[in-house]
Amino acid sequence: MTTVLCYGDSNTYGYSPENGMRYPRNIRYPGRLQELLGDEYSVIEEGCNGRTTIHEDPLDGWKNGLDYLKPCLNSHKPVDIVIMMLGSNDLKTTFRLTAREIADGAATLVDVIREFTAEKQGFIPKIILVSPPELGEDLQTSPFYGDFDEKSLEESKKFPKYYKAVAEKYDCIFFDAAEYIYPSDEDSLHLTPEGHRVLAEKLAEVVKNIK
Repeated sequence: MTTVLCYGDSNTYGYSPENGMRYPRNIRYPGRLQELLGDEYSVIEEGCNGRTTIHEDPLDGWKNGLDYLKPCLNSHKPVDIVIMMLGSNDLKTTFRLTAREIADGAATLVDVIREFTAEKQGFIPKIILVSPPELGEDLQTSPFYGDFDEKSLEESKKFPKYYKAVAEKYDCIFFDAAEYIYPSDEDSLHLTPEGHRVLAEKLAEVVKNIK
């Protein structure tokens, strides 16, 4: 069986922009991905609301994606494929980071995945590095406006350029989510059920082509 680890933030967790609750598993993209891939695959959901790449949130310091990465990989080993979609929360005004700096954070995580799995399970999984979707143009009407602002929106549009460079450097499979999905009108951050469906379908195509 092929183990696929989905490591991400609230859009991997399945946060619903309509009510702030969690979508059912058959709506969330990892759950849909499991259905599309079938019984020969085991898709593991590791999404956390507010998770960053490597940066400490002053209010929720435990949401740093770096701190949890090694325990997560060790718990689920052997891991054959890692789908990582992180970076959106690094756009918060708290951090005031550029897209390049955020991609550098993603690169640190990729490096940890490669080194840690080589040591602990004897091989490096295939890594699908997902450049997160852009923030929505109606961000000013979002309940999260203030946590994110116009600068956040501007930097989110630069993700593909820098994430692609990281993918090329570390021999990852690059996936530009912004080509296929866009956040909801409700909050300009989180995916609709349709967004989860499309993301799962496109990622399933990528996973099935991994040799």
